[in-house]
Amino acid sequence: MKKITFFAVAIAALAFTACGGNKSAQTAEETDSIKSFEQEQVEAKIKIELDSLAAEVGKLKSLPIVQSDNGIQLTAEEKQVKPDFLLAPAVAEDAATLAEKYRILSALSVDKKIAALYDMPTEEYDQAISKLAADINDPSFKAIEDATTIFETGQKLYDAMNENGRINYFWQLMASSLVEETYVLSQNTEKFITAFDDDAAANVTFRIVLLSDAIARLAQYDPEVEPVAKAVEALAPLNAISVDQLKAQLEEAKENIAAARAQLLK
Repeated sequence: MKKITFFAVAIAALAFTACGGNKSAQTAEETDSIKSFEQEQVEAKIKIELDSLAAEVGKLKSLPIVQSDNGIQLTAEEKQVKPDFLLAPAVAEDAATLAEKYRILSALSVDKKIAALYDMPTEEYDQAISKLAADINDPSFKAIEDATTIFETGQKLYDAMNENGRINYFWQLMASSLVEETYVLSQNTEKFITAFDDDAAANVTFRIVLLSDAIARLAQYDPEVEPVAKAVEALAPLNAISVDQLKAQLEEAKENIAAARAQLLK
């Protein structure tokens, strides 16, 4: 009789444990559902904020050094001394992750423009850029006429990347192009600063502010932006509103900008 009672108690205990377990599981599912909803709300809020920041970016002109008619005149002697600070097209082979491919694509498109200023051959840049664009396979690129202008990161490109669910990478592109442009500018400031007026100098500052704001928001749920966040921090000292201020700040931040570029494109 005692034996039967023992088994009955044991079975009852098991049944109670099973019920308790189901209740815990259900509670966990409800908790996950609440967390998921909260995360969706956070991401929706960030999305709205990013849309607003992108709209502001879309109003800005490209930095003068990458504009087709930038006013920079290199003498025959200056063109003979080819820049040693540009990325070699072969770095495209080093890009492993999708984020790295976007960033190197953007940086190479900037460097191709600078190489052309010095009458350097650009065929290898074109090949590297085309290969990266093919590897990335982003349908958003159809919104722009030429992948070598990817550094412009305008509203049209943002809208397309938004539609294709790739807006995170839009900011990767913008960060890479801005860091590379700033790096190039810091390497030959005396010559390249001649393409700037006070409005263009202030434009650089505004780009940095917008990008920093966007990256801070993205970092809340996208770990891939960590190297971008670190690189953008190095640009923070650039808060010029005039050409003279920009020139001085570039000279002071030259080493930090170089480190940021290495961080972003390693």
